[in-house]
Amino acid sequence: MNSIEVARLAGVSRSTVSRVINNYANVPNETREKVMKVIQQYNYFPNVSAQVLAGKRARTIGLFLIAPGHVSSDILTNMLIVSVIEHASACGYYVLTHIIRDAKDTETVKNVKEIFFQRRIDGGIFIGAANHEPFIEELVAEGFIVGVVDQEHPEIPQSNRIVANFNNDSGMKQAVAYLAGLGHTRIGVINGDMNRLSGPTKYEGFLKAMQLCGLQVNRDWVLEGSFHEESGYEAIHTFLRIQGERPTAIIAANDSVAFGAIRALKEHGLQVPEHISVIGFDDHALSEKHHPALTTIRVDFSDMLKQLTTILIAKIEKPSSDIREITLDCCLVIRESCRRV
Repeated sequence: MNSIEVARLAGVSRSTVSRVINNYANVPNETREKVMKVIQQYNYFPNVSAQVLAGKRARTIGLFLIAPGHVSSDILTNMLIVSVIEHASACGYYVLTHIIRDAKDTETVKNVKEIFFQRRIDGGIFIGAANHEPFIEELVAEGFIVGVVDQEHPEIPQSNRIVANFNNDSGMKQAVAYLAGLGHTRIGVINGDMNRLSGPTKYEGFLKAMQLCGLQVNRDWVLEGSFHEESGYEAIHTFLRIQGERPTAIIAANDSVAFGAIRALKEHGLQVPEHISVIGFDDHALSEKHHPALTTIRVDFSDMLKQLTTILIAKIEKPSSDIREITLDCCLVIRESCRRV
């Protein structure tokens, strides 16, 4: 069934069918009813591609997760996906989701760019991107509306780019100040992925916080990591092979990293918090149920994704919207993984 066939069955012209579909006012009620009766009887739906070519929106946004590993078992990632879908649905939009395993793979990048250029989506949200991701820069330069979690907004304003971040500086200050208040002076850190914005900003926040508290940073206790549990496990496992003075507390780049660190500490016969205190960052869904329950810096991912999705859709429907950056604060949640020394 197509518009020509609808026009023939209703006894009207194809342009009349188009005016009815687009709800134009200059169609007599009797004619409109005839056309609608045929449309309903034959379950006719206009061709989306044709509508997009005619300048209409697809009423669909893209959600692209840049993640090398499996995400199906990760509670936080699933929450992020559901949050975007939920808030897009509330605005009457669909969500096309795609996992990008390697942002440097030419064929993968080509396929993602095709989705934008074919107008299958009206805009896209990227999670897990590097602070500077060349193909995202290309999409922004082409004028596509893009939202990115964990990225720095460039100095030159770009109205079609929205970035969403947490105040990592404040979070690290709260974590260090809490440990210092418990008497800790020997504090280490497991860093996140330094190619993403939150990696260096959390580390810089840690350095500033240590200085504010009058504490020395021991470079041997600054451990490399990423944002995955295994990186926390490997960082501690490697560190404990070396004989030397240990910190009394460690701040992890996020809660998943903290989980891995605690697992490695236990395997080496060290208990948390009896032998070493650990603080996470994020307040993962499992942090409260972890043993010990994890002290952490809480960030509200759901609220961030709600704001980002809502603003992205607002820009799609009204490009003059001038919001370009979202920054959310965070707060300390005290549980059982830290002790006074």
